[in-house]
Amino acid sequence: MTGARRITVSAAQLGPVPLAASRAETLARLIKLLEEAAVAGSELVVFPEAALTPFFPHWLVEDAAELNGYYESELPGPNTQELFDAARELRLAFVLGYAERTAGDRRFNTAVLVDEGGEVVHRYRKIHLPGFRDVTPGTPFQNLEKRYFEVGDLGFGVQPWRNTTVGLAICNDRRWAETYRVLALRGAKLVCLGYNTPATTPHLAESDRLADFQNHLSMQAGAYQNSMWVVGAAKAGVEEGVAQIGGSAIIAPSGEIIATATTRGDELVTAEIDLDMASRYRRDVFNFAQHRRPEHYLPIVEPVATGNEYTETS
Repeated sequence: MTGARRITVSAAQLGPVPLAASRAETLARLIKLLEEAAVAGSELVVFPEAALTPFFPHWLVEDAAELNGYYESELPGPNTQELFDAARELRLAFVLGYAERTAGDRRFNTAVLVDEGGEVVHRYRKIHLPGFRDVTPGTPFQNLEKRYFEVGDLGFGVQPWRNTTVGLAICNDRRWAETYRVLALRGAKLVCLGYNTPATTPHLAESDRLADFQNHLSMQAGAYQNSMWVVGAAKAGVEEGVAQIGGSAIIAPSGEIIATATTRGDELVTAEIDLDMASRYRRDVFNFAQHRRPEHYLPIVEPVATGNEYTETS
């Protein structure tokens, strides 16, 4: 890589977070990864989706007190203050995914960008919620995100940081072209996303062999087609009986994976990235102003939901 504006970033992959683990035990693991990142010279650490708890949408939670225990109503708060304090002391920025409970009992799958001073400077709430609202009988695990979270209400915003512009996304968002395109159109050159992705899909078993491939494919395509860096951080390994992929990765605007995880456990993936590379690709390969022609994309085809399938109308 050439260029003068370089920073070092890390994807902080987490192994399984068991139900029996206390929040303090889990937080200690995150802080350890922060400390490793500081030693490696990193300036930004990206943690997975719902990093503070096991991924509870994988089962039915009927007890209200238990369910509420998975959410954070303030950030930083009693469960997270030590993480913020450690990051401030280390002068590290980080992205944290967590379950958010707001005033009025609204619930979101959320990620925040926290700057090196320990201040939350950007918040994103997951838009593309996968799965179901109701329990699916006869499956080995559930995906009840639509039961436990509302669709995000903040849109795809961006945040200036360290001579670049950062966008956030979460898990299933990475599979949708609109995620990267909207963030790119708003100026994002570095996208940070965390995910919890099962290694199997009970209602589409034919895709199981492709889980790792499609994970990287979606992030590489988004990075290349929108001239941006993508940092993806996984929660991996067998968590409460559900096997989850790893593959945490740092991906260049060329679409190349320049660093990736090799385990299904706690692992720091670190690379120096050239921020000017996004600008070069945006200027010389995908110059939206010169080459993108949305006015000629007509007739626009809109999907119309008909049960679980779609028909097209123009």
